[in-house]
Amino acid sequence: MMHLTTLDTPTTVTDLVRAGLLELGDVCQIHPAAVFLPADMLGTIRPIVLGDRVSVGAFTIVHGGTTVGRDTRIGHRVTVGEPAYGYAVRRVYQGAGAPTTIGSGVVLRAGATVYAGASVGDDATIGHNTLLRTNVKVGAGSQLAANLTVERGCAIGDGVRCSPGSHLTADTVVEDRAFIGAGVRTINDQELIWCDPANEQPLLPPSFAYGCKVGSGAVILAGVTIGEHALVGDGSVVTKDVRTRAIVFGAPATQHGEVNL
Repeated sequence: MMHLTTLDTPTTVTDLVRAGLLELGDVCQIHPAAVFLPADMLGTIRPIVLGDRVSVGAFTIVHGGTTVGRDTRIGHRVTVGEPAYGYAVRRVYQGAGAPTTIGSGVVLRAGATVYAGASVGDDATIGHNTLLRTNVKVGAGSQLAANLTVERGCAIGDGVRCSPGSHLTADTVVEDRAFIGAGVRTINDQELIWCDPANEQPLLPPSFAYGCKVGSGAVILAGVTIGEHALVGDGSVVTKDVRTRAIVFGAPATQHGEVNL
């Protein structure tokens, strides 16, 4: 990696290719209004690599360290590889970039934002205005709908479906084939303490096991595990673990049967 000031960095696609900072595969389609920024906020330069037949829309920004697989479509006004800056999850970030990986056959719809250090697996779809924060991992074939917020360090498996408007708190784990309904809220702080290091408790993200389904509007509290193939009803407030194949609903949620497989 090189360290240069922003003013020293080539800015046009042609200049970046000549400088070895942008690698383009065959038959890529780059909108003239797309922007490539190899330098992060600390001046560190990382190359950008686009595979064959990648398309990049208008007013999209691609940051250094981004690698995009073949046949991926990046829509208009998308940001990929955004360096983390400022306070978040009990740390202050200084704007350093990181390797960011977008797989083959991925669709990043208009307005999506993918932070540095995130990875998106092959054939996944990221919806309009959805936010993937630093070090988020999305598995192959997963579909994340519009207006989702996926906080730092979340791990989303293969074949997961997340409906619009949900929030996954930092370090949440969503295993393969799980379904998260619209407007689901997750919590990782049991004490509601913010910016008070003397009294902060460990964060306890929830987790969603293989094949579980969580209905729209549910709230999943800190540290709760939703078991394999379990079903959580719409609008439920889940305060304790849900065992494998259990059907729960209510506020607080209680069991009302089992899923037949």
